[in-house]
Amino acid sequence: MSTTKYMKTWSRGEYEVDERWISIDAYTMSNLHPATRVNQDVLARTRKSSDEKGLPDIDCPSPHGKFFALQCRMLGVTHALEVGTLGGYSAIWLATENPNLHVTTIEFDPHHAEVARANIADAGVADRIEVILGAGLEVLPQLWEEIRAGKREKVGFTFIDADKLNNWNYFDWAVKMSVPRACVVVDNVVSKGKLAMESEAAGNDMVRGARELVEKVGKDERVDATVLQTVGEKDYDG
Repeated sequence: MSTTKYMKTWSRGEYEVDERWISIDAYTMSNLHPATRVNQDVLARTRKSSDEKGLPDIDCPSPHGKFFALQCRMLGVTHALEVGTLGGYSAIWLATENPNLHVTTIEFDPHHAEVARANIADAGVADRIEVILGAGLEVLPQLWEEIRAGKREKVGFTFIDADKLNNWNYFDWAVKMSVPRACVVVDNVVSKGKLAMESEAAGNDMVRGARELVEKVGKDERVDATVLQTVGEKDYDG
């Protein structure tokens, strides 16, 4: 018998929850990233602060934040890029787990950027996380010109979690700005299980943007890629 429930809130829209998914995330994180870890308190404060200041509950799940941080550690990344800061939760994961990592994160919403900067300062990593306010497609070309001019380093890891119709555009810029063998992660590609439903693309920006991304990446000789479906504390997605 299925234990999956369908929910809807103002901040997340429609989504699925399942006590099995939630319990496994809670169990594994309590063992693999227990409360004794030095960044646990500040990560919890970041989520609490973001919620109290009215940000939508759409930051990455905690196991994903840890996974992204581990990717940076394994690849020896010293400069990372993020498109879509929200409250700074994922950027704080990266920086607090990697003391030599500098993160440049782009946020379109002024209120989100303000909250993120406060959360980042509270985490003690304001010297290593740069929050840039602006539209991604305006900021990314500027960063690229700085890279070309030798004023900014290329990146070894990128996390894209912004407006979904521009997934491909953000990905394309990220690849241009990356060192060889870098990792680029794009969130919400599975689109809550609707990715393969061609009929959904016409009226669903998330699905349309995800399908364009998958189809274009599949033809892009610069990269190799895969899509992972995930379940957990925050929905069925990937």
